[in-house]
Amino acid sequence: MSDNFDLIKLIFGRLSLEAIPYHEPILIGTFAAVALGGIVLLALLTKYRLWGMLWRDWFTSIDHKRIGIMYIVLAIVMLLRGFSDAIMMRAQQAIAFGDNPGFLPPHHYDQVFTAHGVIMIFFVAMPLVTGLMNYVVPLQIGARDVAFPFLNNFSFWMTTFGALLVMASLFVGEFARTGWLAYPPLSGILYSPDVGVDYYIWALQVAGVGTLLSGINLVVTIVKMRAPGMNMMKMPVFTWTSLCTNVLIVAAFPVLTAVLAMLSLDRVFGTNFFTNDMGGNAMMYVNLIWIWGHPEVYILVLPAFGIFSEIVSTFSGKRLFGYTSMVYATVVITILSYLVWLHHFFTMGSGASVNSFFGITTMIISIPTGAKIFNWLFTMYRGRIRFEVPMLWTIGFMITFVIGGMTGVLLAVPPADFVLH
Repeated sequence: MSDNFDLIKLIFGRLSLEAIPYHEPILIGTFAAVALGGIVLLALLTKYRLWGMLWRDWFTSIDHKRIGIMYIVLAIVMLLRGFSDAIMMRAQQAIAFGDNPGFLPPHHYDQVFTAHGVIMIFFVAMPLVTGLMNYVVPLQIGARDVAFPFLNNFSFWMTTFGALLVMASLFVGEFARTGWLAYPPLSGILYSPDVGVDYYIWALQVAGVGTLLSGINLVVTIVKMRAPGMNMMKMPVFTWTSLCTNVLIVAAFPVLTAVLAMLSLDRVFGTNFFTNDMGGNAMMYVNLIWIWGHPEVYILVLPAFGIFSEIVSTFSGKRLFGYTSMVYATVVITILSYLVWLHHFFTMGSGASVNSFFGITTMIISIPTGAKIFNWLFTMYRGRIRFEVPMLWTIGFMITFVIGGMTGVLLAVPPADFVLH
């Protein structure tokens, strides 16, 4: 926090540049650029009298399409922020060798590293898929809006305030230096006594509650507000993947809320959920965070599967091959995604029986996932394929996804994973 006071004192002429560590001029430049950009934006909004329109038509809107667009805009803004973190890290790695320490000291590099992961998962990927589901799902099922329009707006602003906490943390204090999942004991009060982990917890708690409420809203919308005559097996594939995604959100995000609450209790009130003292166990945190974390992987990819299904069908000029098998594969993935979390830490020492169970479930989940690839390939077979940008992206995804999936199946074998970990 003293770093930021140094910046403020320098701006107001109370501190000489020589008194500031070597990396501070870069932070000063960043601070000045962000502040200047914010002032220019506020000035333009005021000059052209756009505040009333923004407040009336966007910020307080309960229209699902406008809220979907705001989610996507939030995702793009945070993508730029997360991308700048990536550039800083890569530049540091390129510069720092030999006697040159680079421009980011370890204390700041670890904050950038953590912020990058948190932003890209929670505030880029999640708002992007949530925005797409908000915009498209009511249109696909013939609903006028989502089931709870005001709650939809509230969910968006909860996510936005979570993102603002991450952004503000690097100005008024600091962010966590723990990596994006904040494993104890590094995130405990002994190893992280500053406010960084607290900002991390607050940001994820606020945004997580917003995502949970959005999930409840979309599940109710799909189940209760379909047009007359549209039964479950007549829903578009994207709506099916959205339903499964939001069922996973409702099941998984309370776990995230609970585990971060317990971490807060450890830090603030001296409880011992995740310490090595008084019966605590740091591996319990890793278990709980991945009980949320692995369904989160599928929360992000299932809507993408739905998008690719719609794109392949549209740009091949054919109906999707094997609609029923695609639906059942999606449901099976949804169930199995909750039964594979321990493959993220086969080396924790849980024993052969536990590792075998999670190895087998991880191998099984590759079957419905692989079935989707064949559905898309057979849809393309003898179709009039138009190789436009969406179709090129989809084909590129299929190739890289198969390569990644093959490595995943091999790493699902616990002995191999143990050796290669």
